[in-house]
Amino acid sequence: MTGVPLSAYLVLALVLFCIGLYGALTKRNAVIVLISIELMLNAANINLVAFSKFGVTPSITGQVFSLFTITIAAAEAAVGLAILMSLYRNRKTVNVDEMEMMKN
Repeated sequence: MTGVPLSAYLVLALVLFCIGLYGALTKRNAVIVLISIELMLNAANINLVAFSKFGVTPSITGQVFSLFTITIAAAEAAVGLAILMSLYRNRKTVNVDEMEMMKN
């Protein structure tokens, strides 16, 4: 029985990263931008776990780094959503184009 090759994991991570990059660069809604950043972080996690499994010396190091990345992503999402809620309360918009800090 053969397993899933490394190239399949890398292609999946590439597709997720490209979707996330497209969303982060083209969307105006700040919530969509945060979701796109999470997609890019998940693509990096897939790469970490895949190279941990298929590396020269397979070990658990990539999975440990992936857990740290997931923890940081959860904190980033919580802080980002709190900032967005505060900005929405003050500016009444979540569009990235309309958020200027110097404007009253």
